[in-house]
Amino acid sequence: MLGLRPTAAGPAGVVDAPLTTLEATRAVDGVLKECLDAAVGRARDVDPVFARDVADRVSAFVRRGGKRLRTAFVWCGWWAAGGSGDATAVLRTGAALELVQACALIHDDVMDGSLLRRGAPAMHVDLARKHWAAHMTGSAESFGTSAAVLGGDLALAWADDLLMETALGSAHGPQLLREWRAMRGEMVAGQYRDLLAQAIGSSDVDEALTIAKLKSALYTVERPLALGASLSGADEYTMDALRAAGRCAGIAFQLRDDLHGAFADPASTGKPVGDDLRSRKLTYLLAVGLKLAEAAGDKEAATVLASNTGSRSERTVGRMRAALERTGAQDMVEAKIAELAATSLRHFEATGAGSAVRREFAALVERASGAPPCTATGAACEDGDGSD
Repeated sequence: MLGLRPTAAGPAGVVDAPLTTLEATRAVDGVLKECLDAAVGRARDVDPVFARDVADRVSAFVRRGGKRLRTAFVWCGWWAAGGSGDATAVLRTGAALELVQACALIHDDVMDGSLLRRGAPAMHVDLARKHWAAHMTGSAESFGTSAAVLGGDLALAWADDLLMETALGSAHGPQLLREWRAMRGEMVAGQYRDLLAQAIGSSDVDEALTIAKLKSALYTVERPLALGASLSGADEYTMDALRAAGRCAGIAFQLRDDLHGAFADPASTGKPVGDDLRSRKLTYLLAVGLKLAEAAGDKEAATVLASNTGSRSERTVGRMRAALERTGAQDMVEAKIAELAATSLRHFEATGAGSAVRREFAALVERASGAPPCTATGAACEDGDGSD
């Protein structure tokens, strides 16, 4: 059966056991290849020019990789809720999530004006270069932006097609669709709140956490866990525990991404560093830094972090980094990440899941958050999202 492997089980001989999350993500790559080949083929039937310029680029972007974290969390949710037997639907759901992620990244790069993604030019940049190289008329930038939006739309359409086909073939299809619908709405809401906060120059800590929850935490961890658990017919108690675990781990993931956006090496992240600071995007890191600067009377740090004067120079971005370090914001966010990760593991353990899947989940949380969970008492994440 797809999704199971033979394993020794004492005197009973050989039985079927779930794949590890690593094995599951590798299996999803195979599912993705089949789905993308079929989708690109359909696109060629519609129009070969569209297929060459847009569908092929979307397919190549998805195949180029990514962490496949959402797939891994789908698998953990299914396994933790007692999933067994044929896991084809679980793997197809993971593949659909990778397509949603492609949509989100393509659109996010357009909105943020990012130049690099996964170690290559962002899609809108690549399409603008195509316009320029072919000596087309009009604005290359406008062409690239518009075509990339269509590319993101196409990735979402492919994801919806795959998820719908999977739901129709599953006894748990209605619950799967409810989780999927909720996830899509949350993603769009989070993206809008992100745009709005930047436009009004918000520095509110609670607002930053709301954006982190809606834009990333829910669709990166909480909903994938719930989607997987839905396919095993999980009860409400298990679903609630998985949701709580996923929300904490998802916020930790976003806070780590914020730190990477400010301080990481582009060679390790595959995307530019400093863009969030350059555009003064509201992040928990920035909001905490400004709050600490004001509390300490550090006027220089408060001024550079609060300034809302449009795009910032590299020198100003460097001053913002220094302020975030000097105020202790970087260290505070690191501590928050560890606290959230620890709380996530406690919620996951409450599902009663076996030790094997608990180990897998712990490894995933460490991978997503970038730090091993600490043993400090964590705050509840269900309502306040672990805010200070």
